[in-house]
Amino acid sequence: MTTLTAEKDAVPGAEEPPDTGARHKLTAVTGLAALSLDAMASVAYGPEAVVLVLAAAGGYGLGFTLPVTLAIAGLLAVLVASYRQVIAAFPDGGGSYAVAKAHLGRRTSLVAAGSLVLDYVLNVAVAVTAGVAALTSAFPGLYGDRLVICLGVLVLITVVNLRGIVDSARAFIVPTTVFVGAILVVIAIGLFRDAPVSTEASAGHASVLADNVTTVGALLLLKAFASGCSALTGVEAIANAVPSFRAPAVRRAMRAEVALGALLGVMLIGLSVLISRFGLQPVEGVTVLAQLADASLGHNWAFYVVQFATMVLLALSANTSFGGLPVLLKLLARDNYVPHVFGLKADRQVHRHGVVWLAVVSAALLVFSGGDTNTLVPLFAIGVFVGFTIAQTGMVLHWRREHGARWAGKAALNGLGAVLTGVSAVVVTAAKFHDGAWLIVIVLPLLVVLFEAVHRAYGRIGERLGVGRVPEPPHREQSLVLVPVSSLTRLTSEALTAAVSLGAEVRAVTVCHPDPEDRAATEALERDWALWNPGVDLVRLPSERRSLGRPITAYIRELAAARPDTRVTVLIPEAEPERLWQRLLQNQRGAVVAHVVRRDTDAAICRLRFRLAK
Repeated sequence: MTTLTAEKDAVPGAEEPPDTGARHKLTAVTGLAALSLDAMASVAYGPEAVVLVLAAAGGYGLGFTLPVTLAIAGLLAVLVASYRQVIAAFPDGGGSYAVAKAHLGRRTSLVAAGSLVLDYVLNVAVAVTAGVAALTSAFPGLYGDRLVICLGVLVLITVVNLRGIVDSARAFIVPTTVFVGAILVVIAIGLFRDAPVSTEASAGHASVLADNVTTVGALLLLKAFASGCSALTGVEAIANAVPSFRAPAVRRAMRAEVALGALLGVMLIGLSVLISRFGLQPVEGVTVLAQLADASLGHNWAFYVVQFATMVLLALSANTSFGGLPVLLKLLARDNYVPHVFGLKADRQVHRHGVVWLAVVSAALLVFSGGDTNTLVPLFAIGVFVGFTIAQTGMVLHWRREHGARWAGKAALNGLGAVLTGVSAVVVTAAKFHDGAWLIVIVLPLLVVLFEAVHRAYGRIGERLGVGRVPEPPHREQSLVLVPVSSLTRLTSEALTAAVSLGAEVRAVTVCHPDPEDRAATEALERDWALWNPGVDLVRLPSERRSLGRPITAYIRELAAARPDTRVTVLIPEAEPERLWQRLLQNQRGAVVAHVVRRDTDAAICRLRFRLAK
């Protein structure tokens, strides 16, 4: 009937439940489905971002679509090769954070962690809004409800991920396969066509192509490259989540990374070839991918399959963040940079606190943007390039320190990657600065400052608790248990029974206010107490103010001053109703008293819950 639970202030970080086995971890295939959706879905907006920038230079500018895409694909190849090395060198995951922590120092590692956190959060918001934008493009009547739809999609993805990363991979492997297959079919059939089979999708839509432009400047090409680099977000996700893979985790993660790079590269280059082959011109209200599907397959059921698969995968590509960010937060929690609660695992290997936190912050971003993709896109992809650069620079030092004279060959690849991604980070930030990227430049340092503040707080707590030092042996002290009471009931009897079991000395206390009604109730309680005679003294605590907690805390401080060698415990009895909704009927006195005693005294607090079961 009763349960006794002790409340105490301690450093968060309870012991994790035991691992439930490999069945809750990823294979190379399921890892590709769970962690690559962000990168895969980027083919829906990466080529389009390049085309829209080059369209400012007219038809002549569009001729540079393929060269710019080849440059992006080259950078992709370097990144994939580099992150294979990161996976092998840092099998505990963490990606750029782990690399920087080992080789570039604490502050740089926090910059890497902050950039990854920002990228993961923005990826969720951008992915969901882009997917819903594709839906509202097909069904314009839903445009006014896009924010509600965005939040609904976010709830769906969150619920699936709370069941475990393997369940999310299984749920999303079909749409991933359909999308990749559809894009490869579009490319394969399009390569055998000399002209578009249909232009119905773009008919009647205004072109955004500039007129009478015959030159393309270096700045325009750099801006097109920066915009197209949004297709590279998500490449790092597999390296960040290596512990989520089934043994041998490193080998499976490396296979998934290579498969991701190969598929993404083929799709980006293939779509760019079709853009040049069909002489595609961007138009308002129709995506480039929709025009390519129309030109390659015709305006039929296959066209709508591509559109639907694109819409679904864009929305679900947020799953990459749900697979990567909780693992990163676990590592940060282990190093005392975020609350330890993020390091806890639930069943099915789920870091539920990380999943829920990501969902809440992403929902706030969706509400802030009103479900509009264009509000969020300028902030996207900057953080990930900062992380790319830090990871590659750290790997150069890794090979030099770990392999001595043989470091040059392996470090050359990472050095090239560091230069390319560093330049890309500068170009992307400069190109998008006035469109909102300045916000990232402000938020990233603030996030690093927050990490540092949490770390200092844990340092102070650890110093006061003597973490890492052998404590003094326990010793017995005199014990005094106080039991707040307001009436004589079975709950009072249960509370005193528990109290006398805890300590040698027990006192019941009741607060008396000056109102006539309250004084009469207190006097009645004292008479009943004397008749009941439980063997425990009842102490009246007069109070001029309508307060429960303050008179009790004042009494505890008096006892502490008079008897410094006595350990005071406050046992608070509370009834626990049979039905959850019935808790709304309670007056919450116990919670109020517990809060004030905890805040104003050093007394231990025990909450006695008396279950009102049938």
